[in-house]
Amino acid sequence: MQRRTLLKRVGAAMMTPLISMTQARAEIKLGEITITSVSDGNLILPGDFAFFGLPENELSEILGKHGVSRDQLLPPCNVTLLQDGIRTVLFDAGAGSSFMESAGQLIDTLDELGLTAEDITHVVFTHAHPDHLWGVLDDFDDLLFTEAEFMIGQTEWDYWKDPTTVDTIGDARASFAVGAQRRLEAIEDRVTFIKDGQEVLPGVMAQASFGHTPGHLSFEIRSGSDALMVVGDAIGNAHVAFERPDWPSGADQDKELGATTRQALLDKLALENTRILGFHLPGGGLGRVERTQDAYRFIQEEK
Repeated sequence: MQRRTLLKRVGAAMMTPLISMTQARAEIKLGEITITSVSDGNLILPGDFAFFGLPENELSEILGKHGVSRDQLLPPCNVTLLQDGIRTVLFDAGAGSSFMESAGQLIDTLDELGLTAEDITHVVFTHAHPDHLWGVLDDFDDLLFTEAEFMIGQTEWDYWKDPTTVDTIGDARASFAVGAQRRLEAIEDRVTFIKDGQEVLPGVMAQASFGHTPGHLSFEIRSGSDALMVVGDAIGNAHVAFERPDWPSGADQDKELGATTRQALLDKLALENTRILGFHLPGGGLGRVERTQDAYRFIQEEK
């Protein structure tokens, strides 16, 4: 897609009147760990952001089955909250107030749970796209989670801190790079770098899921034999990503690698029957992956 066309459609979507969506909240226990899906609102995106170039007939059939518009996407933003009696951990920081009017509700949602930004002990990033990173700063560009330690993959950090990224990421995402650099600078003094296979906190293991961004990480949270995978944007929706994980997604920076990662992750999750919490999956994002005859489907966790 030509840059001008994409920017025009993204701009049109963002100019759409604010769509108020009731955000689902989901909560489960893993031993002594409580996992809560905390809403940051939702995004409003043009369909071509994810679907451009896909075979329209088959795409239409999949979207129709799931009741999803071809023209506009309204993905929820589900931030994972972990509480174990000692730590209060967020996986990603939400969008903040500078990205999109329909997102940036994380602090209000935490308030409903009786939590403040100062209660957060750790913020662990899946990746540094705006809806996951930009919430580290408040409306006055001051650091929001003042008591937190920040954790991010070394590969992801290096990519967004590289001054050449803004020139190589593509014009449509150049603002992502500028915004990321400013926010990463704000947390630089309290960052811990993490890597694939590392136990980043007790019971929390990082797993490389590159493709959506160069250093995207997912996180397995385990208590005994029970586990949940925080998948971030490695699995970006509950329709096309499950039914045709091999298709390239316009949301992924490396489309080929993103598809390979998605297929491998879905296969692993279905085989092991592991719960997942997906940042853009419906119903609070909590559920399981089920293998169908020739693809997968998302089974929401019953409340």
